[in-house]
Amino acid sequence: MSMQFLKSIGGVRFVCSVTVLLAVVAPSFADGPANQSRQVSKLLGRFCLQCHDADTADGEREFESFSLPIKTEQQLITADEIIDQMTLRKMPPEEADQPTDEERLALIGALRNGVQAARSEFEGSRSRTVMRRLSNREYENTLEVLFDRRVDTLGLTADFPKEETSHHLDNIGESLVTSGFLLDQYFQAASRLVESRLGQPTMEPRNWHFTDNFKQYEELSGSHRSVFNYEYLCLYEQPNTDTRQGGYGHIEDFLEGVPASGLYDIEVHAQAMHRDTHYDPKIFRIDFSEPFQLAVVPGDATKGHIHYPQAIEPILASTIVPDEEPEWLKFRVWLEKGQTPRFIFPNGPYESRASVIALNRRYKDEFENPVQGVSRATLLREGELPHIRIGEIKIHGPVAEPGGRKEERAVFGDEGFQEARALQQLFAFARKAYRRPLNESDRQRISTLYERRLSEGATSRESALDTLKMILCSPSFLYLSEITPENQNELDPYDLASRLSYAMWTAPPDEELFAAADSGRLREPAELKKQVLRLLRDERSEEFVNGFVDSWLNLRTLGDLPPPRKAAWEYYARNLPDSMKQETRLFFRHLLKENGSVADFLDADYTFVDKNLAELYGLPAKETLRLADGFQRVNLSDNQQRGGLLGMAGVLTVSANGVDSSPVTRGVWVLENLLGTPPPPPPDEVPAIEADVSGATTIRERLARHSADQTCYVCHRNIDPHGFALEQFDPIGRWRDRYSAPKGKGSAPKVDPSGKLLSGETFQDFDSFKRVLVETRLDLMTRGLIEKLLAYSTGRHMTRSDRFEVEEILARVKNDNYGLQTIVIEVLTSETFRSR
Repeated sequence: MSMQFLKSIGGVRFVCSVTVLLAVVAPSFADGPANQSRQVSKLLGRFCLQCHDADTADGEREFESFSLPIKTEQQLITADEIIDQMTLRKMPPEEADQPTDEERLALIGALRNGVQAARSEFEGSRSRTVMRRLSNREYENTLEVLFDRRVDTLGLTADFPKEETSHHLDNIGESLVTSGFLLDQYFQAASRLVESRLGQPTMEPRNWHFTDNFKQYEELSGSHRSVFNYEYLCLYEQPNTDTRQGGYGHIEDFLEGVPASGLYDIEVHAQAMHRDTHYDPKIFRIDFSEPFQLAVVPGDATKGHIHYPQAIEPILASTIVPDEEPEWLKFRVWLEKGQTPRFIFPNGPYESRASVIALNRRYKDEFENPVQGVSRATLLREGELPHIRIGEIKIHGPVAEPGGRKEERAVFGDEGFQEARALQQLFAFARKAYRRPLNESDRQRISTLYERRLSEGATSRESALDTLKMILCSPSFLYLSEITPENQNELDPYDLASRLSYAMWTAPPDEELFAAADSGRLREPAELKKQVLRLLRDERSEEFVNGFVDSWLNLRTLGDLPPPRKAAWEYYARNLPDSMKQETRLFFRHLLKENGSVADFLDADYTFVDKNLAELYGLPAKETLRLADGFQRVNLSDNQQRGGLLGMAGVLTVSANGVDSSPVTRGVWVLENLLGTPPPPPPDEVPAIEADVSGATTIRERLARHSADQTCYVCHRNIDPHGFALEQFDPIGRWRDRYSAPKGKGSAPKVDPSGKLLSGETFQDFDSFKRVLVETRLDLMTRGLIEKLLAYSTGRHMTRSDRFEVEEILARVKNDNYGLQTIVIEVLTSETFRSR
């Protein structure tokens, strides 16, 4: 275990290696186990038991009963905690008597020897991954792969019980409970999927042509009747608004939707109106230099208001709308039976109702017949109200696919369903679904159900489809890791292949990985590493990047506590959550591809932004980037306000509370997610600190009063400094030098981002805080990242017995400049990953 240590010589602080320093002072504690035990007891008694004896146990840590040799796992955990606290000089607290450097190192060295001596005893007690079910995310992605067709249009898991995450991970076996209700939902989902994809009769394509009766509801109805007589379908705002007046355009005469699930060609005769309007762009809160975008989403009139957001509405296709004159815009989209296409304006104005009110108030003198209040009709007749106008819509489908439907070929093979070979086709599909060779019991169940349905009068195809539903409800499909013998620690090759493919692709193994498992080669270190690299380099590894980053940084909850619309309108108008997530994912992907140092997670001179983030960050790129450019790498070498994960808006937003920032919330986030050292929860009797929404005092002053209580001080002296540096960012990651001015109570208070960590390092601002983390917390962050990757890839949390291998991985990673790809490869070829 080589840990960084803060050494002070002549008033100057250095970062040294404990391994090196221990070699220097080794004679002081190398006198045998008995002497080491006495030394540990003596040093703990002098410097630790005042706060951590059996009666006091500050922070729920009791060291009075600890002694060498280590005999229990709790003692092992206690030894680790003491080593970490002493190494980072977090303990004893600075107001208490301090050990000399020699005493500190002697204690660390004796404890390290004790931990190493206990290794053989505890490695055999390594925790095992319980046989876990697929998470909802894994379940949907697996079905998409097996049927070779998107399934997000079905909303298969929409009614599933909400999954419990464990330390932000959604794939931990002990948290993935299977209830009777969920089993019923699995059956319903399998039935819906199989019937919608394979159970429909072949249907000749039909044509629909809509030229009028484009009714729109609520505030739009009267103005559209009087001005257009419903001859146009108009979009006035983005879909993510509060008042919802013109964000969705539906076809009134097609509410029943398409007659069968399939591909449909949609043509729309549309034009962008008044993008060159003379009205103040600030009223609409969009950039009129950007061309208007039109997108298609599914709608279902039986699932709620057709002109409001619905639970199932993935964007199916999008394009740019012309300005000069109407043009036919073409889309090919997948629609489920009963779904009707709806049209949205993704980069449209923000809050149409508010825009109309502002225009009438500000520009009413331009109208021939000015009126008070809201008059969309007046604006449409005489004004220059920006919108997208659709005059005609054509729909054709379902469209036949060359070679047959993709899902038919994916399930039954290129030749499609063959009655004479039905059982062989079902066996082949079950092998892919179960992610292993079938045994005789599997074949018997499949054959029995298929033949029983035939005997009941079902056709061969109907019997096959019912058998597919059974396969998709089988524990062999729903659960991972099931054929490794209970008394065997090393994973069976097929279980190993599944663990690897779900870690990297969130999907079943492909044929090459299956072949490596079939031959047994996958258990060989060289072959396993080869497959890891292959899966990493495949575009399907985006599933790993997205899934792991969402879990590690807790970005899955981004949006759970959204900011007030008035205070952060751009969060909604520019759909910033999507951009925020993408920045972190691209950053992670870049380091993974280039094997870049994970030190860049703490501080970096570059990031990846689109136009919306460039504007939020105030970067020069905001002047040149276009929405069509997507994300671009930008240089931050002269920018002290960004760099690393802590300068990213996604992290800063998810670590805030929505209403305001909080050093406590963000400090806990840094300790738990970034450094892997979560603080203990507050005692039940300690009240929470509310956000400083009143502005009457600074949050720092309120925290100081709160921490005056010794019970609170113990934890806040560790938590709060990590959050103070991030106070220079508001709840959505905008830079600020001052807090918002309190209403009627003077000027806005200045942000104070300075602080002092428990281990003694000081910083003056965000930039110097990041440097402190790189210099003193890089090993800590890397170790936490390794443990999180192991938990994500195995489906279980790491225990103390896993720490030995974690430290070995850390040592090899440090020798390769902390490369992220090296970390991932080491994790996915580790003994922990290859074991039950």
